[in-house]
Amino acid sequence: MRIYFDHNATTPVDPAVADALTRVMTEEFGNASSVHHFGQRAKAVIDEARSAIAALIGGEPSEIVFTSGGTESDNFALRGVADALEPTGRKHLIASSIEHEAVLVTLRALARRGWKVTLLPVDATGIVKPESLSQAITPDTAVVSVMHANNEIGTIQPIAELAAIAHAHGALLHTDAVQSIGKISVDVRALGVDLLSLSAHKFNGPKGIGALWIKRGARVTSILTGGKHERSRRAGTENVPGIAGLGVAARLAARKLTTEAPRTAALRDRLESAILARVTGTAVNGAREPRVPNTTNISFDAIEAESLLIALDLEGVAVSTGSACSSGTLEPSHVLRAMGLPSPRAQNSIRFSLGAGNTDAEVDFVVSKLPAIVDKLRSLTRTKVRA
Repeated sequence: MRIYFDHNATTPVDPAVADALTRVMTEEFGNASSVHHFGQRAKAVIDEARSAIAALIGGEPSEIVFTSGGTESDNFALRGVADALEPTGRKHLIASSIEHEAVLVTLRALARRGWKVTLLPVDATGIVKPESLSQAITPDTAVVSVMHANNEIGTIQPIAELAAIAHAHGALLHTDAVQSIGKISVDVRALGVDLLSLSAHKFNGPKGIGALWIKRGARVTSILTGGKHERSRRAGTENVPGIAGLGVAARLAARKLTTEAPRTAALRDRLESAILARVTGTAVNGAREPRVPNTTNISFDAIEAESLLIALDLEGVAVSTGSACSSGTLEPSHVLRAMGLPSPRAQNSIRFSLGAGNTDAEVDFVVSKLPAIVDKLRSLTRTKVRA
């Protein structure tokens, strides 16, 4: 048996998405910028997908710009606003301390260019308090970037409140919604944001394609120069098959949201409560509400998370210790450290992220295996300490 509990890293491609990719790749091979029949057919595919994504998030098709994924979308939002507003003298950027590396590393790069960067703190809940933004924002702030849902602990941020504060000071609000699109309802108008990043492979679409929603009127400079693709906002020949797949994934997500979110939440809660009840020395990291319905991050005292991950993998169960983009590092999670958790707890935490296709039987299998695995790993740790 192989069980996949790592949907926050990536999701399986839905069969309907795979069919669309194959069909468009073989049948709609024209360049969407060409004026002939083949080019216009490809352009029609893009237009259809653009409309589907806009409908999913409550935006307008003209506000959607296709990118290669979440990282490019985050870069586009931050660097694009920075380039557009730098001449105005606004050279201050704000983000939360638990953002994805796509945001944090980009901010460090902008800091080397002379931008001032402020990271908002979080407490053990993993939620940004609006008052911390009120205290940090200045007349020089150009953009505030706070992720909608955290990729490691699943907490949902008070984006609408943060956006209102940003706008009161003349700043834009960007949100990385990569981990919330397809899991919870997302409406850009209700959130009040100016820019929103999303990535197809997080909701059963293909890898290598995403989008940045840019509110009409927001000042953003293109970071890729060349042709006039995407209304001169993102140069380069469009990835028509990937865009088609993203469009299909968006339509599927919109249809499934009301049924899939409660189902996944029930599975997550079943897994979480059983682990806490049957495995001693465990605790959930971050607030349990508000959270996306598929994610739980649990610490296991007296063992290393990497050892537990490997042991579960040997049983056929895929989980993670945090962001897939940070795999391979021995450093504890920056998210858990920012929450004030001690280093041992930050290093012994596992993320379980469920999705379409997971079942009660899979949850029960994992729970049946965990106590013995944890006991064995703890006994090995005690043996090392005595030695």
